[in-house]
Amino acid sequence: MFTGEFKYSIDSKGRVVFPPRFREELGTTFYATKGMENTIFIYTNNEWEILAEKIGRLKQLSMKEARSFARLFFAGASPCELDKQGRLSIPQNLRQYAQLDKEVYIIGVAKRIEIWDKEKWEAFNEDESSNYDSITEKLQDLEI
Repeated sequence: MFTGEFKYSIDSKGRVVFPPRFREELGTTFYATKGMENTIFIYTNNEWEILAEKIGRLKQLSMKEARSFARLFFAGASPCELDKQGRLSIPQNLRQYAQLDKEVYIIGVAKRIEIWDKEKWEAFNEDESSNYDSITEKLQDLEI
């Protein structure tokens, strides 16, 4: 399970050091794709296969939104590996999508990792932290 928040810098070649505690669980190959709120979502190979199966079960023949989601989600995806120094070379299309500049936050969100632009994460964190109680109350009736 991925948890925690880590601040790193992207080098001039688009590489970012990955938190040491995430590296082993990620495995040799993993997947990066477009996430919500202009972030990058990263999944282990196993989670990627589970997610691909679930998306494949969406009603793509009858729902335009399901087709659009699948296209955007998978077209933006890239298989990735960490180099010997534990760095991820973030694909250019994903850096542009997430509007990543110099500093990023890498956060653990249970079964996935997210990469956020520093300013966007700090603004999101500040805004949503003030609504934490309200969000929790709205979700309390969901089966988890």
